Amino acid sequence: MPDQRTDAEGVTAALGHPDGVVLVAERDGELLACCQLEHRGDRAYFGMFSVLPGLQDGGLGRAVLAEAERVAAGSGACPRWEMTVIEQRADLIAWYERRGFRRTGVYTPFPYGDERFGIPLRPDLRFETLTKVLGEA
Repeated sequence: MPDQRTDAEGVTAALGHPDGVVLVAERDGELLACCQLEHRGDRAYFGMFSVLPGLQDGGLGRAVLAEAERVAAGSGACPRWEMTVIEQRADLIAWYERRGFRRTGVYTPFPYGDERFGIPLRPDLRFETLTKVLGEA
């Protein structure tokens, strides 16, 4: 069973956020991928990005990310994206870097003890903030 990344309360909050949107990709009623965009002052927070594991490496994630960027850029309100990624996920950070995100060196602690984020298997986890100027490759 995969680790839990969020809970019903978190999804409900994202869906009801007045300055946010949740994008979904589905086929025949099955959720395949999703992401959240939330306006936060001069930036858009990009989060809750998920692609069904069996469909990863097939281009769906790139397509959802491109659509999220199109939606965010279309609003014109937020020229910059921000997101957080577990620092130890070097492969995932590299994937985002290939899509224009840049590492900032800004870290926040992993929420140990908060079961919404799963049960960590190591004691040194932390999040790094990544940023991207919309329209940059």
